[in-house]
Amino acid sequence: MAGIRAVPGYHGPMSTPEDSPPLLSNGDLARIFHEIGDMLEVKGELVFKTVAYHKAADAIAHSAVEVSRSYLEGRPPRIAGVGEAIAKKIEELARTGRLAFYEALCEEVPPSLVALLEIPGVGPRTVKLLHEELGVETLEDLRRAAEAGSLRSLKGMSEKTEQGVLAGIAALATRQERMRLGQAEAIVATLLDELADVPGLRSIQPAGSYRRRRETIGDLDLLAETDRPAELVERFTTLGSVESVIAKGPHKAAVRLLRGPQVDLMIMPPGEAGTYLIHFTGSKEHNVRLRGIARDRGWSLSEKGFLRLGDDGEAPAGEAPAGEAPAGEAPAGEPAVAAELRTFPTEEEAYGFLGLPFIEPELRENRGEVEAGLAGTLPVLVGRIDLRGDCHSHSDWSDGVHTIEQMAEAARRRGYSYLVLTDHTISLAIARGLSVERVEAQRAIVAGLNERFAREEADGTAPRETPPDGFRLLHGCELEIRADASLDYPDELLAGYDLVVASVHVSRGQTREQLTARTLAGIRNPNVDVIAHPAGRYIGRRDDLALEWDLIYRESVRTGTALELNGSDERLDLSDVRARRAAEFGCVFTIDSDAHRTEELDNVRWGTAQARRAWLTPDRVLNTRSRADLLAWVSAKPERVGV
Repeated sequence: MAGIRAVPGYHGPMSTPEDSPPLLSNGDLARIFHEIGDMLEVKGELVFKTVAYHKAADAIAHSAVEVSRSYLEGRPPRIAGVGEAIAKKIEELARTGRLAFYEALCEEVPPSLVALLEIPGVGPRTVKLLHEELGVETLEDLRRAAEAGSLRSLKGMSEKTEQGVLAGIAALATRQERMRLGQAEAIVATLLDELADVPGLRSIQPAGSYRRRRETIGDLDLLAETDRPAELVERFTTLGSVESVIAKGPHKAAVRLLRGPQVDLMIMPPGEAGTYLIHFTGSKEHNVRLRGIARDRGWSLSEKGFLRLGDDGEAPAGEAPAGEAPAGEAPAGEPAVAAELRTFPTEEEAYGFLGLPFIEPELRENRGEVEAGLAGTLPVLVGRIDLRGDCHSHSDWSDGVHTIEQMAEAARRRGYSYLVLTDHTISLAIARGLSVERVEAQRAIVAGLNERFAREEADGTAPRETPPDGFRLLHGCELEIRADASLDYPDELLAGYDLVVASVHVSRGQTREQLTARTLAGIRNPNVDVIAHPAGRYIGRRDDLALEWDLIYRESVRTGTALELNGSDERLDLSDVRARRAAEFGCVFTIDSDAHRTEELDNVRWGTAQARRAWLTPDRVLNTRSRADLLAWVSAKPERVGV
């Protein structure tokens, strides 16, 4: 969140209205409504009110029409999700250049208070309390109060709270804002949609760490082929979601989005995308390896293509070295040389020029992919199309949103052969874990649904996406491994499930030995088939569990227990690095959504990306198998552990 900014053309409390106020852009309007949402949050207003203003701001920023102009021309636009009350405020701003409601809020809530919400663990109620009780208005005020021990005098605060606040303030000075993959995806999709109709545009796509599917993303990169670059740059830099223009040139531009990241746009000459895509996808280390191979073969490689080196190993006079801007005039007395430049329309051809096969973007981290390419040993990576089902999902019987039937129907319309329903077990009360009695009731519902699915497959009324072996909802659970390493349900109950995933949620502060023993208790149990989100992490919010990882991998192999690649972009657990290490031991994996609502079934796209970054092939992923093969694997677990 950000403090109140000066909005060009806005006639705020300290200014004198003009007869004809300047036209407010969509970006100007969006900034004001975001700030209203922030200030209402600090005031402690109901969440739905603050969310409404932020949603209105987003809708205005991405509107295809100039909202203010439409009002001034007597054509009030319809803005998705904006109700009558907010629409009247938009009209007031558009027609007069000022908003009484906003001005009153600015008087009531010091703008600097909003910045306090950026401190981890400091919410609106805390900000309000700090302001009312201690007169805190700025980050510096808060730092001084915490250092003086004043916070602990407030209700609900302690010395530990003060130390946490000071640590949070220190972190603000050094932190780099990074997005989750899902957040980056939403921004990219919106930008591509807003630029799609620019005349002359042939193609546009994301590059950089987002294309490589790193688990968090900093800046975003867009690469475009167009015959009319000036028009694309102009549209890009004037989008309503743009907060500021960082750079603008004839073939590239960079902007900072409103409450978002920096986005760089690069223009590729039509038909020459190959080396541009390689260069701007990265990683830097991968590109250094490619440039070394090129130089060994007598070429300099940059985004512009392969430039033939002279006999002295340098680019000809008048030409730019690889990676630099084009040279100007040749030095006096030295005639410019027409150097040989090779360009390619595709990455496959550009890699081929170096004697390499196409290297998937997820692998481009200089972790042996170039050597494997030269040796012809690059893996055929698992893809979403390989997945036959999903082994981890929740319903409204525990902490999910949608019903069992809704989750099952959504899964079979994805063409799955199976979905494993894995609601939480009894001791995880916060997630409404199921008692033994509720387990039996749920089992009956699953059986009834499967009877209906079988009838519909037999009479031809099943969804057309249904695979040849049909669809079945498998009954499972997410079994809690308790703090004392015991399991939530007895073996006789667990044996009745189709598949069991087990996980550690509570008592995370135990020693490495205790946490490892708990995880091993699940791995070694004959009825536990998968360890869900094994590291228990939330990216940027909660660190990995301290486990003896190599021991975990060895026991997983010995018992044939799968390790999950959890597709929630908040988790991505196991990480790609841990998953690749586990694969070296011989582990098998599942790629799961951990869906708590139907739309989250699509989380498998991020889990698949993690698997690809870990070099996993389809045979290493359990849920690429048919339903019959999956259930046979589950049935063999007792034999594998010697029971």
